[in-house]
Amino acid sequence: MAGHIITIVGGKGGVGKSQIAANLAFAFAAENRQKTLLLDFDQVACGDQNIITGMRSKKNLKDLSEFNGSIDPKTINMFVGQHKMGVHYIGMPNDTTIAGDINADGLGKALKAITNLYPVIIIDAGSELTDLALKAMEYSTMISIVVTPDLLAVNQSKRLYSDLITLLFPKEMIFILLNQFQKGHPVTPETVGRQIGKPVFSAIPKDDQGCIRALSSSAALMTISKNSPFSQGVIEFVRKLKQKNVLAALAKLKKPEGATAKKKTGGKVSSSGKSGRDPWTDLKSRIHRALVEEMDMKKQDSSDEQAQLILRERTKKLVVELLGKEDTKAILSSRDDMNSIVKQILDEALGLGPLEDLLSDKTVSEIMVVGPEKIYYEQSGKNIRSEITFTNDRQVLNVIERIVSQVGRRIDEKTPYVDARLKDGSRVHAIIKPCALDGGTITIRKFPEERLTYKNLVDFGSMTTNMADFLRISVQSHRNIVVSGGTGSGKTTLINVLGSFIPSNERIITCEDSAELNFPQDHVVRLETKPASLEGEGAVDIRCLVKQTLRMKPDRIVVGECRGGETLDMLQAMNTGHDGSMTTVHSNTPRDCISRLETLVQYAGTGISPKAIKEMIASAVHMIIQQSRLEDGSRRIMNITEVGGMQGEVITLQDIFVFKQDGIGAKGKILGKYMASGFIPKFVESIEKKGTKIPRGLFKNE
Repeated sequence: MAGHIITIVGGKGGVGKSQIAANLAFAFAAENRQKTLLLDFDQVACGDQNIITGMRSKKNLKDLSEFNGSIDPKTINMFVGQHKMGVHYIGMPNDTTIAGDINADGLGKALKAITNLYPVIIIDAGSELTDLALKAMEYSTMISIVVTPDLLAVNQSKRLYSDLITLLFPKEMIFILLNQFQKGHPVTPETVGRQIGKPVFSAIPKDDQGCIRALSSSAALMTISKNSPFSQGVIEFVRKLKQKNVLAALAKLKKPEGATAKKKTGGKVSSSGKSGRDPWTDLKSRIHRALVEEMDMKKQDSSDEQAQLILRERTKKLVVELLGKEDTKAILSSRDDMNSIVKQILDEALGLGPLEDLLSDKTVSEIMVVGPEKIYYEQSGKNIRSEITFTNDRQVLNVIERIVSQVGRRIDEKTPYVDARLKDGSRVHAIIKPCALDGGTITIRKFPEERLTYKNLVDFGSMTTNMADFLRISVQSHRNIVVSGGTGSGKTTLINVLGSFIPSNERIITCEDSAELNFPQDHVVRLETKPASLEGEGAVDIRCLVKQTLRMKPDRIVVGECRGGETLDMLQAMNTGHDGSMTTVHSNTPRDCISRLETLVQYAGTGISPKAIKEMIASAVHMIIQQSRLEDGSRRIMNITEVGGMQGEVITLQDIFVFKQDGIGAKGKILGKYMASGFIPKFVESIEKKGTKIPRGLFKNE
């Protein structure tokens, strides 16, 4: 009767799957009183099992993959290291370059023969779906995904589970094993099971003291403390499998063939190499795995700019050394090829991969990723498709996770969208499957390195000098302003310019979903919303933040965007002594802006009558600035409009400045000019009574 192969994998590093695999081998040997074989298939963490078990094999997995003789009880002894408790062991080569060249098909043949020699074989397959890991799974009776009760581990395990299902591995053969379980911890096995989509089969208690003791002794914990919580958890897992006769039932399942070749080719076997990828991608993958082995990228300090430069130089030197050990003559034919692959590896290891060049290009204002194959960018107001692509959707997800993890946010199937920001303040929105049908979608709104001033907007043709002077007077006179416009029309840029007009002795509090406002004053309090935790608790929305600002002695309240019930709180703040506050709203005209505000107030669910809402808006909002993005890609202020109060049931609006389009010039450029309506705003007289002289020439056409 053939033996059973159990493959142990982790969705990410650091979940303890290697320690579990080692102790599982000893637990099976003790419970079955039969020999058990432990194989180390982890090409990234080469040699970890040597440290965990304290064992050494006579030959390694590469030797086994190249062995052409028949494998029987006599020949297998040429390879294995043996422990007195009945565990035999074959390890991975310590050299990552050698480990990366192991022939998966050769090992597959060996696995088929080995199942006739051992009743149970435990394979530590690492935390990546490498060719070796997939080959092990093809011959496995059971796959166990090890997860810990933390957000990233659960999310990555969910991704791994989904990938295995996509590769046609039966759901029945995949088991979830929760490590570091603690009673009373908010993340329960039930929570983990719901997030991954597969119930937790068994939980192993957290036992830091025992595991550290075992590692320092270079021995499996089962061999030195069988009664420790960790050891008992592993034994309980083995007994559950035996009691329910799980392995015998799973042995009847049909496993997918050729999963290794299907992994990168969407189910089609590629002839470009052993792994089904082009040689360039294969080389990058090998170097990246070796890089992870040499340097722990996660522990590097990413907050210090100088430290980042030093880290990049160190990493670059190591990448060049690793490439020097490879046979790259057929792949890298010139110095440009070498520079290109080094840059790509560094970008993937330390940055945002293919997006790095676009992020560093100052002429690019927006980057739009639609799945792995399509990357668009906005330049001079026009959308252009980039020749750069991602390798696959997994790389897109890695970039998204790297961005959102830096600002303490999360994205998964339960919450498949997120707002975040980059270190330079650029705004990021991401949405993934199942909502994004074509794969991970990223939209990055870049902001200039240097803060734009009103002079820049005048130079760009977004406003005139008279308009800028009038807006400065309005802000300094504590007018409540709503900036209205569509997506990408320049509302945030304009409100940043308006914010720069606020006197430096005033206390400003900003509330945003994702921090984008960047005012030059020192006394600025920046607040940002917080998403719910893994348990669905602890969310802090914009409305809650606006309420908090009222207890923080603000002179000005600036809300990044009103899109819900917070509009009511914002209007009430404007009406109750916080004049000079500002916000933005999505709408196409000043009149639409008023209608939009009325609708948003109703989202608060307070049952206020429509007339009362209109009266509140008429008394709270003093001015509306309409910003638009025109057909030629230019962004202009279309209207500066004063809110005049109520006349019957209607809120009166009066344009002060408008943009008149005259036609379309060469290359589709919009032609037109700014016109003053000649109307003098009502608040001008009240300002002049306080001693501030406002030249009437501002309201005349030049």
